[in-house]
Amino acid sequence: MGKVIAVANQKGGVGKTTTAVNLSACLGKLGKKTLLIDIDPQGNSTSGLGVDPRSVETSVYDCIINETPMSEVLIDTGFDNLWICPSNINLAGAELELVMKENREYVLKNSIREIKDNFDFIFIDCPPSLGLITLNSFSAAESVLVPIQCEYYALEGLSQLTNTIKMVKKALNPELTLEGVLLTMFDARTNLSIQVVDEVKKFFREKVYATVIPRNVRLSEAPSFGQPIIEYDKHSKGAECYTELASEVIEKNN
Repeated sequence: MGKVIAVANQKGGVGKTTTAVNLSACLGKLGKKTLLIDIDPQGNSTSGLGVDPRSVETSVYDCIINETPMSEVLIDTGFDNLWICPSNINLAGAELELVMKENREYVLKNSIREIKDNFDFIFIDCPPSLGLITLNSFSAAESVLVPIQCEYYALEGLSQLTNTIKMVKKALNPELTLEGVLLTMFDARTNLSIQVVDEVKKFFREKVYATVIPRNVRLSEAPSFGQPIIEYDKHSKGAECYTELASEVIEKNN
């Protein structure tokens, strides 16, 4: 049965989609059958895996609003063991449409149930907000992976995110845990990056991954070619680090 992990941080620009795409691809490369559900209306995970959101006929929107079976929406990315449940701009209005639905916080969970046993890992790339779509993701997930940028405002808003996780655990999903905290955009040349790492480790202790993702030009370039870093440049530092992270995730979930 697949482990469902939401990748979330309501702060934008922290490497959330970069992590969702590249961790999924590296797990696939390591032989784990992996699904990435793109539930961000921007569709960046979808395009990052070479699928044009504008050309997608059915998307995650149809799963949660029109109750289309998820198995009919999945696309084989052509990368090793990796599938995508795509997103497109239709999802932008889904928050309002969900308000009218019965059991609205569990729509995504019910949709995933049908395909869950087909995968080893299922990642949900959440939008950078704490709205109804993110609540759906947290209700569907067993754990939350939080990428944190090694920058000045890194811990800002994190207490809000951890409170939301606690609230969802209490009210909607008692199984929900913190999968781990990933430090991204690390620059070894700056004292600030090193201070942020220390601060985050103090705050989250053993939940912080040993792997730290550096600032890496090749990582930034890969999405514009519709490829995960492991395909775009497998010898780059970014590919190396996400492969290490994938190994860490497998080890933690054995």
